[in-house]
Amino acid sequence: MKRIVLGLEYAGDAFCGWQSQAHGRTVQDVLERALAQIAGEPVRTHCAGRTDTGVHASAQVAHFDTRAVRPASAWVRGVNALLPPAVVVRWATEVTDDFHARFLACERQYRYILHNAPTRPAMLAGRVGWYHPPLDVARMAAAAECLVGTHDFSSFRAAGCQAKTPVRVMHEARVVRQGEYLLFDFRANGFLHHMIRNLVGALVYVGKGRYPVEWMGELLNARDRAHAAPTFSPDGLYLCGVAYPPRWPLPGDGRIIALPQLPLV
Repeated sequence: MKRIVLGLEYAGDAFCGWQSQAHGRTVQDVLERALAQIAGEPVRTHCAGRTDTGVHASAQVAHFDTRAVRPASAWVRGVNALLPPAVVVRWATEVTDDFHARFLACERQYRYILHNAPTRPAMLAGRVGWYHPPLDVARMAAAAECLVGTHDFSSFRAAGCQAKTPVRVMHEARVVRQGEYLLFDFRANGFLHHMIRNLVGALVYVGKGRYPVEWMGELLNARDRAHAAPTFSPDGLYLCGVAYPPRWPLPGDGRIIALPQLPLV
């Protein structure tokens, strides 16, 4: 058996999330069908981050095992020819059988893009979040700094989160403005279910002046989801980087999403 790793990009608004399910089209389902046609046998994939409905990825990583002997080009161009337009394989490489896309990931990075303008976006509907009242990005950036470090993020986890522990190490949490868009960047050793969307919701509350900057620290200490802000829309959320130990130097080192329609770096 060979273990193949893929780098993937997809528009989440075209799917009901990553994970295979009985009803609704998922990224895993369409990918496995395409891979099976190239491999000539059933294929089961495992990904680095099981994104929810509407969440996008510019640098998802997934692996699968197969007895098929194919060149890397078959797993890229061949599979892409069978995939819908909203998902694409960017690269493929063979690894040792002790690699695991999910369990060996030591760091993940997400970006949330929020359109902060009086009217909702039309051209980028489903690809960016939207909030029309003006937001104070300086207050939001200061509040985000409270998140860096090792913390119990219970106040920001979904009720159905199955993680064994709510403790995560946040390496980076920042908010910057570029024109009408706010960029939220989070980099950590892992994230809880809905954690980023809940963090964005809380930061927006700080930015609109509903709560002071210190409120973020209070939420961390409360360790109670009931004290925090509502979960924000998935529209602007992108998985844009997954890091692994140096033993597995994968071709993709993350892609910070910067859509050509946006004035972003």
